[in-house]
Amino acid sequence: MDDTNTLYPRKITPTLTLALADTPVVCLLGPRQVGKTTLAQKSMPLRTYLSFDDLSLLTAAKQDPVGFVKALPEQIILDEVQRVPELMPAIKAAVDTNRQAGRFLLTGSANLLLLPQVSESLAGRVEVIYLHPLSESEKQLGQGCLLADLIEGKIKPEIACSQETIALLPHAVVSGGYPEPNTRSPARARQWYRQYLNAIIQRDVKDIAAIRDENELQKLIERVAYCTGSLLNIANIANDLDIGRETVEKYLLVLERLFLVRRLPAWHRNQAKRLVKSPKIHMVDSGLASALNRLSVSDWYTHSTEFGALLESFVVQQLICQSGWLDEEVHFSHYRDKDQVEVDLVIEQGRSVWGVEIKRSATLQAKDGAGLRRLATQAGEYFKGGILLYSGTHCFAIGEHLYAVPMDRLWK
Repeated sequence: MDDTNTLYPRKITPTLTLALADTPVVCLLGPRQVGKTTLAQKSMPLRTYLSFDDLSLLTAAKQDPVGFVKALPEQIILDEVQRVPELMPAIKAAVDTNRQAGRFLLTGSANLLLLPQVSESLAGRVEVIYLHPLSESEKQLGQGCLLADLIEGKIKPEIACSQETIALLPHAVVSGGYPEPNTRSPARARQWYRQYLNAIIQRDVKDIAAIRDENELQKLIERVAYCTGSLLNIANIANDLDIGRETVEKYLLVLERLFLVRRLPAWHRNQAKRLVKSPKIHMVDSGLASALNRLSVSDWYTHSTEFGALLESFVVQQLICQSGWLDEEVHFSHYRDKDQVEVDLVIEQGRSVWGVEIKRSATLQAKDGAGLRRLATQAGEYFKGGILLYSGTHCFAIGEHLYAVPMDRLWK
């Protein structure tokens, strides 16, 4: 357990509190080491806590899941529940007998909804809440939410007093959102990431899949880190690693279930024949990706291409994290057409559409924003606006309902 939520108040906390007030089973999911245990215990300090990292508890739950659940107190926190999928039918039966709100608070380091036996057992009885690695807004104790401002039309021109570039940005990208490496020196942080991946491959992977070769999985993680922010081409990855396409697909699913990798689907409308349909692949945490790419803050100006891709993954993660703080659900995708015009992130709420482009540069050119204008044409009346996030300091209009926005608005 860590002190993540003592150091950094988590902005998802009100959502968790509301869910526990009216839902029998609440499931808090996210990568290992992001503070799920601390947040769960802080939200329900008086309830009993049990972790299935305890081998004796794990064995008891697997051998007699019904008896294990019947012996539990009225309100319980069950940690790392992905290790015992056999428990879910017993929890379902207990909830059907007594639908007391907040009865079970489950945490998991794997996406339980991608495990068939789990999603079938808890359908209609569970609210799932995702705890992401720390956003930069949480790390900086920021009070705003850029995603909410975009959706609510609150982006306005603003000339900054300072002419300095955003010095914090390279550090934000390299440090990522895992709490522990943020307390260490860069060299010690890289060591933490190595140990973290080794632990996941040695332990967590076995809970959700049978893996033929752990070294192959390690190489795939490194390959994804290298191509983060690009279109996913499974055939190329398979050829580069000299493993089968089916194996690559299986391993990618494992990494997605463990919240290490994200596939961002392509945005499309039925009438848009010229749109590229391939998803993009992103490492969820830019700190882990930086460590795997052996990039440090000092490389920001000398490895611009690599940092451009890392920055894209960083921003995508920041905005997806912020979506958990909103009342209404939003969906994310990317836009790319046959002319190679693209928008890094497309946001949809209902039928409304917004776009986000990401530029590493501190200066903009006339061609910048072309993707947003193309997306506006494709979305038509449903397009509500867009922003071009860049490393400068001023916020100004670049078209109708389009704005260039300093990158630090993500955390201010």
